[in-house]
Amino acid sequence: MTRKRACIVVLGDIGRSPRMQYHAQSLLQENFNVEIIGYSETQILDCLSSSTNQVKIHGLTQFPEINLPSTLKYFFKSIWQSLSLLIALISITRPNFILVQNPPGVPTLVVVWLYCTLTRTHFVIDWHNYTHSILAIGVPSKNNFTIRLAKWIERKFGAKSSANFCVTKAMKEDLRKNFEINATVLYDRAPLQFQPISLKDKHKLFMKMSESYPEFLAKDGRDFQEYGVLESTALTQKFTDGSITYKTDRPAIIVSSTSWTPDEDFGVLLEALEEYENSTKYSAAFPKLLCIITGKGPQKDFYIEKISKMSLSKISIITPWLEMDDYPKVLASADLGICLHWSSSGLDLPMKVVDMFGCGLPVCAINFNCLNELVVDGENGFIFENSKELSDQLKMWFEKFPNNFSLINTKEIFVRNLKEFQSLRWKENWKLNAWPVLNSLSAD
Repeated sequence: MTRKRACIVVLGDIGRSPRMQYHAQSLLQENFNVEIIGYSETQILDCLSSSTNQVKIHGLTQFPEINLPSTLKYFFKSIWQSLSLLIALISITRPNFILVQNPPGVPTLVVVWLYCTLTRTHFVIDWHNYTHSILAIGVPSKNNFTIRLAKWIERKFGAKSSANFCVTKAMKEDLRKNFEINATVLYDRAPLQFQPISLKDKHKLFMKMSESYPEFLAKDGRDFQEYGVLESTALTQKFTDGSITYKTDRPAIIVSSTSWTPDEDFGVLLEALEEYENSTKYSAAFPKLLCIITGKGPQKDFYIEKISKMSLSKISIITPWLEMDDYPKVLASADLGICLHWSSSGLDLPMKVVDMFGCGLPVCAINFNCLNELVVDGENGFIFENSKELSDQLKMWFEKFPNNFSLINTKEIFVRNLKEFQSLRWKENWKLNAWPVLNSLSAD
């Protein structure tokens, strides 16, 4: 049987574009050959890197770092990206369709539309957010030429597409109302690697993390053999009979993942942690906290410097870049997730929360328009508006940790709702919502 062909375009790091990788994985399972165009900066899914006969990666070259005024730099960068993307598209075998991630829409939508028009290829857009709303972050005047140009490109060339997907019902309505685009809602759902894990697997993870981060090392200093302990971490201990238990005085783990970009203000979390520190420092009712913030991005060094200047005795903060296999395990080993993604458009949802829910981890998420399509306050997590509310939620959740009996009913509700969320995974959700659209295009 002849395999059909699809091309996926990500004008960003492929490894940090999980949704587009999941698209590729699903297309492989439907007997497609897949070509992916984007930047190869971080590791991609094993199923893609190992399928060399069915998956071909076309790595783009980054625009060189040169000292230019921002508008001029954006212009030259767009020209560079246009040419490199066009060269990559010319090198591929004509596919049945091209699936484009937006943002960034400049110059992606223009270049891919041009290629699709000339080759009579179906042009499909997956709307994760808007380019123009991201460009508007921190810009005083929304009348800025670059912002207006980006919005015009998204409206003009988005309307020329053969089909569209989007991440929320709110975005579907906005695309219909303001862009005259009819999109299919394809909610993000966690693949199977994001799921709860056993205490045995948590202990293995903590032992591995202790090799790089002393915060995971055992602090008791006891003679292990005297107590029948074979090995120990700051959170768990394994006995000579093979059994593993949590330590009663273990720290609680909170986790947040980020791209360290302006649409996530980590100052909110740091202020909340300082308030937790100051108000619980001398209380035995509240545990120590181990805060894990994962990811890479432009503002990471800025926040690491801020963290280094904080005076904390009850809270430890680490900022690792985790191996792909370890990231789901860290989420599954945490006690609470934190999400500071507020959405430049107010129309997209944070995939990090989807991953946390897949692992059975409730979250505290900063509020924005349409967040209730994913996080429902008091049912699968908590919603906060500022650092004070987040700090109060941390204290409420962790008081008398790990046995806060006043939260038993709440935790039962969370467990029930998160299990329901986990019942629909990416594979089944994609098959139900995306495949009918893409299959009809590939039949032409």
